[in-house]
Amino acid sequence: MRILQAEADGHSQLISDISAGLIATVQEEKGVLWLDLSHEDEQEAVEALLNGVFAFHPLAIDDALTETHLPKIDDWESYLYLVFQDVDYVPETRRLRLPELDVFLGYRFLVTYHKGSAEALDRVWEICQRDERWLQHGSDHLLYRLLDEIANNYTKVIEVLEDDLSELEAMIFDNPAQGVLEDLFTFKRTTLRLRRVLAPQREVVSRLARDPYRVIGPKDRVFFRDVYDHFWRLYDLSENLRDLVMGSMDIYLSVVNNQMNDVMRTLTVITTLFMPLTVLTGFFGMNFFQAANPSPFWTGQPLLIVVLLVLFLLPFVMLLWMRRRAWTKSL
Repeated sequence: MRILQAEADGHSQLISDISAGLIATVQEEKGVLWLDLSHEDEQEAVEALLNGVFAFHPLAIDDALTETHLPKIDDWESYLYLVFQDVDYVPETRRLRLPELDVFLGYRFLVTYHKGSAEALDRVWEICQRDERWLQHGSDHLLYRLLDEIANNYTKVIEVLEDDLSELEAMIFDNPAQGVLEDLFTFKRTTLRLRRVLAPQREVVSRLARDPYRVIGPKDRVFFRDVYDHFWRLYDLSENLRDLVMGSMDIYLSVVNNQMNDVMRTLTVITTLFMPLTVLTGFFGMNFFQAANPSPFWTGQPLLIVVLLVLFLLPFVMLLWMRRRAWTKSL
């Protein structure tokens, strides 16, 4: 549990305890209070704090503490309950981690709850401790800062995904092994997860920018519109990334088919080269050394030498002929 309080004069400090009276004081004196809770805190104490001190609705508390949701927004008039998802990418496994971030936004207070580490939230928290000006514009502006950092995380992850996909495309042309196809399917699932999260998250930010919520001042809606533009661009980038993955899969299949065609072309050429030899040996029966009806011409040594020369030279002659017709460019 972390508590950060900004007083009316802009001075911020860490405090160790919170009460309903402190919240009323902060609201009356135009200060800002940020309470950050995590899954590691004692759940009974967290629930008692959210219910007894802040008087949040039991359904909102239950959604935050026990359930998992896609990004959404619930308006409880005096406060908003929001769900966002941060993003983290593990290059070794090429998989996404999407930690959920539950937010209660009230008039001059912000309550956040997360089950795992939240990189964007930690960065904003550290900056607020270093620079007190971040807390001088109200809790709604603090939420904007948090959403802006989340958008930055998505931008970084998409850039890394694009670089990894470029490396996979190079591997497709160098060595299209089976592992490359498995990585492409992993990328496909990753892009689908990105789209599944970015679409509702974009809509939540859009509602923050245009709907007249009581806890969001008119001056801060323009900042949420800026974040909305970021998420709109991120959604388009995820769409482009999905198209690139599908195109890479088509390239992989084309390269594999071309390799298979080269193999079949080689085998066809070998079969074609030896087909005349099979006809000749089948016609003569190769009875040069002992014939049922002896004949000096058909069983003599001169014809044997001629047939051997023909058998030896004919494949090379046919190969040269096929090359001139451009049938065997890969050979």
